[in-house]
Amino acid sequence: MYLNKVFLIGNLTRDVTLRSTPSGQPVADFGLATSLIWTNQLGQKQQETEFHQIIVWGKMAELCSQYLTKGRLVFVEGRIRTRSWVDQNGMKRYRTEIIAENIKFGPRKEAVETLKIPEELESIPEEESIEIPKVNLDEEATVFPAEDSLENIPSEEGVNPDEENIDFEDIPF
Repeated sequence: MYLNKVFLIGNLTRDVTLRSTPSGQPVADFGLATSLIWTNQLGQKQQETEFHQIIVWGKMAELCSQYLTKGRLVFVEGRIRTRSWVDQNGMKRYRTEIIAENIKFGPRKEAVETLKIPEELESIPEEESIEIPKVNLDEEATVFPAEDSLENIPSEEGVNPDEENIDFEDIPF
């Protein structure tokens, strides 16, 4: 089994370029920057940025051309393709691209600025953390519904919810 899948979230480095193939199929391309930020051992922030070339086909290419501009945040799901050619000087050249299969547009800068948190909501204390039970796959698991939700569960004839156990080997995934 083989898998060629890429997920990227980043900002456009340039506006989208829309073209058409000789048969009329729309194709768009744009640059995308993704950054990794970390703190080194000396406590200094470090940043490493990767630049990706994104290719989009069909109706999605037209939508990208219409709505995306430089700096806009996008989520790209696609596959990696490396192509090669010989340039005018006889040198073999390579280019690695992401062929987009799905794109989700991030918020516009204007929309992000209007989503400021009101001052009265900033002072609300965080809720207490809830302890999540751990499941050991070697043991038999029992499902414990919330105490107040037992009254809302419709009972079936002949089924006692207190005796129901889950066997992890019966789960099909």
